[in-house]
Parts: sequence; C-alpha cells; structure tokens
Amino acid sequence: MDKDLHGAGAGFHDLLRTQLIWDTTLPAFDPTDAPDAPLPLFQHWFAEACAARQPEPHTMSLATVDEEGRPDVRIVVMHDADPAGWHFATHSTSAKGRQLAAVPEAALGFYWATQGRQVRVRGTVTASDAQQSLADLHARSTGALAAALTGRQSEVLDSLAELNRASRAAWERARTEPDAPVPSWTRYVLEPHEVEFFQGDAERRHVRLRYRGGPGRGWRRELLWP
Repeated sequence: MDKDLHGAGAGFHDLLRTQLIWDTTLPAFDPTDAPDAPLPLFQHWFAEACAARQPEPHTMSLATVDEEGRPDVRIVVMHDADPAGWHFATHSTSAKGRQLAAVPEAALGFYWATQGRQVRVRGTVTASDAQQSLADLHARSTGALAAALTGRQSEVLDSLAELNRASRAAWERARTEPDAPVPSWTRYVLEPHEVEFFQGDAERRHVRLRYRGGPGRGWRRELLWP
C-alpha cells in the first residue's frame, strides 16, 4: 500500500493536468435582467441547478473564524433561504458552533459545476431560539435525529467501536422517540450583507454580479472583473 501511495504521488501533477473544467455547455447570464435583490436570483439559480441534476445542490461551504482569527471551513446542508437569510444547523458545542459564538460572522459558498456557477454569501450569523431549533431538527429525517443524538461533534474519538456503539444507541432512540430533545442542536441564520453570483464562461469571460447592502437597507448591484 505504501508503494502505491508513493507511486501515485509521483504522477499527481500529471493527473491534475488531465482534469477538465466545465466539460459541458454553460448557460448564459445577462446581469441586466437580474432582480433588485439577491434572494430571488439565488432561488432561481438553485431551481435551475436542481433541474440540471447537480448533485447535492443544497450543500454549501461554511467558513468561520475562531477567537484568534484563524479560518475554518466545512460542507454543511442549507436548511432554507428566505427573506431572513440563509439557514443551517449544528450543535452549539461543535467547533463551528463555538466559533460562531465568538465571532458571529461567516461566509457561504455554493458551487454548481453542471452550470459553471458559484454563489458566495457573507454576513452576520444569529442563533435561533431552542423551540425553533428543535422544530428544525424534528422536521428532518430519522437519520438526522440519530446523528444529532450521537452528539460530541468535533471531540476526540478514541475508536470507531465507540462511535458504532453510540450510533446504534442513538438510532434506536431516534426510532422510538422521534421527538427526543437535543439541547445543543441550534438552527442558525446568516443575514447577508454581500452576495455574489458567478457565471463561468468557456472563454474565461466570466460574469460576476455582486449585491451589497442587506435586507431593510436596500441593495446595490455591481459587476466585477473576472
């Protein structure tokens, strides 16, 4: 196995160079037709990503910083996008939960490769109350509840056997107690102050449209060089 790993490393650069970008016909995007606010455009692009069979279009990168200003990023599931902002959830005791408590600013990144599109969102994050957070959890699948009940997210794990035992117990409880409380489970909403839409172009004339402002403050639209 070690020999295979060393061999793969030698050809990594060549393998990287063979990968294609946007090996498909990309849609056009005319920013002059864009709405005055970013949410309708985001919802429209999301629907088009679903129609284009983009795998997991509801997943997004969530970037946060810790108390020392060190960045962190991971993939999470979007729970909603509405006039209040972009919604997601996690344990308040997790690494990202602690980071958001210390620095309630975050950025989101969506990448829909089937259409060469990105959406970037930056804003302030607030935590929903316990009732809203619990309702969010109980509206999801049994597996989501089991994962939440397993808990201890981001803590050091001694062994996979320990995880398997905790997971089996959590699944059993989730099936028999679908309304089980998980006090640390928290729904968050990111209220945007900046949203950028990126439409890739095969000849690298990418179209970038940025909205700046925020709900209740109005939005200013501007084009950016690619």
